[in-house]
Amino acid sequence: MRTLLVWLAGGLTLAGSSQVALANGWNMPVGVSSLSGEIYGLHMTIFWICVVIGVVVFGAMFYSLFRYRHSKGAKSANFHENTTVEIIWTTIPLLILVGMAVPATATLQKIYDPSDAELDVMVTGQQWRWRYEYLGEDVAFNSNLATPRAQINGEEERGEHYLLEVDEPLVLPINRKVRFLFTSDDVIHAWWVPELAVKQDSIPGFVNENWVRIEEPGIYRGQCAELCGVDHGFMPIVVQAVEEEEFDSWLAERKEAAAEEAMGVDREWGMDELMERGEGVFGSICASCHQPEGQGAPPAFPALAGNEQLIEDADWHIDTVMNGVSGTAMPAFRNTLNPVELASVITYTRNAWGNETGDAIQPSEIAERLEE
Repeated sequence: MRTLLVWLAGGLTLAGSSQVALANGWNMPVGVSSLSGEIYGLHMTIFWICVVIGVVVFGAMFYSLFRYRHSKGAKSANFHENTTVEIIWTTIPLLILVGMAVPATATLQKIYDPSDAELDVMVTGQQWRWRYEYLGEDVAFNSNLATPRAQINGEEERGEHYLLEVDEPLVLPINRKVRFLFTSDDVIHAWWVPELAVKQDSIPGFVNENWVRIEEPGIYRGQCAELCGVDHGFMPIVVQAVEEEEFDSWLAERKEAAAEEAMGVDREWGMDELMERGEGVFGSICASCHQPEGQGAPPAFPALAGNEQLIEDADWHIDTVMNGVSGTAMPAFRNTLNPVELASVITYTRNAWGNETGDAIQPSEIAERLEE
């Protein structure tokens, strides 16, 4: 029995000394937000309570099996309805549960309290990208997978952050409470960044809340944690946490750029301008499905290069991009892209890869259609 207790004590000591290693390996991360550290502490408290319970219960069981085994002539006792024992084995678990519930409830209250936020960000899940909108700031953009298709196809060596890199990260300030509002334009997604201790479903027709206060600058990566379709694995999340002054400068620059683009709706755009802008939009939004050269991936994603219906029917083409196609993988982009982006990408796809329709779709025309 003494040897068994020595082994158990040694095991607990080793487990305690390896807690940091567990946090970086098999365990959940400690995180970099004020709440993530508290969640990790609660998790470890419950874990060690369970360890102690397991050691006591299995220790007593194995000791009894060894000490009072039949081969040593042990005789089982005959008794029942021992009130004292029943009170003990009812009271002790109750006290343990209460002791676990008190800190758990306090942490849950903080998790579900997004009040007094200093910044609100709308997060919209779309197959297969994220859209971020800084509410009240007139800044919004899409965040798309940036891993080259050649790496996905095995034609190039995979990078350090394979399937975890994006073209536009979500930029957030440290030391400010940020409230997230989650929804979806199509199916259920789940925004999950382990180091921020945020995992929230994005559900069509609903708005869910969560929040974070990041304490350390850095790059934090996550993924969609809901099986949202064939490209579910290509929907990463990258959060770039920066100092408050740097964030304020970045936000001011984005607001200025957004204002300039909004003013561009009313002017006449040249073909070269539209093609250059449209190539960028196509590369970030459309190329993942329709392929970089417009060759598509039939039958789910038809080819755009040489597409006769696209070339001959401009109204159909515009309507398809703006409103999507029901029952197919083609989503509506009227609420995702602004008039300049819509006009430029439509112009690009009508004139790239040998299509050469000569059509220059103006942002003003798209803006009029959006108002209808």
